[in-house]
Amino acid sequence: MREGTHMPLLDHFHPPLFPTHRWESLHARWAVAIADALNDTLPARFFAETQVHLGSRVEADVVEFEQVAPDSQSGGTALATYAPPRPVLTFQGPTEDDITVEVRDRERDARVVAVVELVSPGNKDRTEARRGLAAKMVSYLRIGAGLIAVDIVTSRSGNLHDELIAVLGLAADHQLTTPTGLSAVAYQPGADGTDQVHVWFETLTLGSPLPTLPLAVQGFGFAPIDLEETYTEACQRSRVGG
Repeated sequence: MREGTHMPLLDHFHPPLFPTHRWESLHARWAVAIADALNDTLPARFFAETQVHLGSRVEADVVEFEQVAPDSQSGGTALATYAPPRPVLTFQGPTEDDITVEVRDRERDARVVAVVELVSPGNKDRTEARRGLAAKMVSYLRIGAGLIAVDIVTSRSGNLHDELIAVLGLAADHQLTTPTGLSAVAYQPGADGTDQVHVWFETLTLGSPLPTLPLAVQGFGFAPIDLEETYTEACQRSRVGG
């Protein structure tokens, strides 16, 4: 990042930036900048890496299933002979549309101990999508992983913290208002050695600086996530905003 420069939050989902500059590219670079900052901060026991899943296809980390498989008995191939009956129902399944940073612990079989989630338009597209991401966020909290969710999506509405509260079945007084519809939220599960979750909530505003939030890393403590510095680096490397 160029010394002394700071990039205020831009609108990556409407002209003039969109569609000339794709939000997917910016999010990917931002995730890498956050992962790099974490790897510079955390002890060698931990490592941060990006996870990118865009679209509904399952690729890369899943071996394609085929009807022909090796036959361990004969050394040849075994052909599937069973054909299932006609399905009674077909529906649209969940789509993978996520760019995240995962912190893993080498001393615990590379277990995920913290996550930074960069919210995408697909995450906010429909009620089902918002609820699906909220359920995913809850699953991180249930395994004790610290979580930060950053939402700069201006092309869709919805408050993902409130969706998380709904998934947990908590009262409305646990909801948090963001007048701009944009937010950055940090969660620390297992706070104070109990089942409590501490929350840090920041409203984000176009044209304003981004905050620094605490990422709770299980087995370590807190790592500061400087959203403004990492965002500025991502924008500069993408040649966005001058």
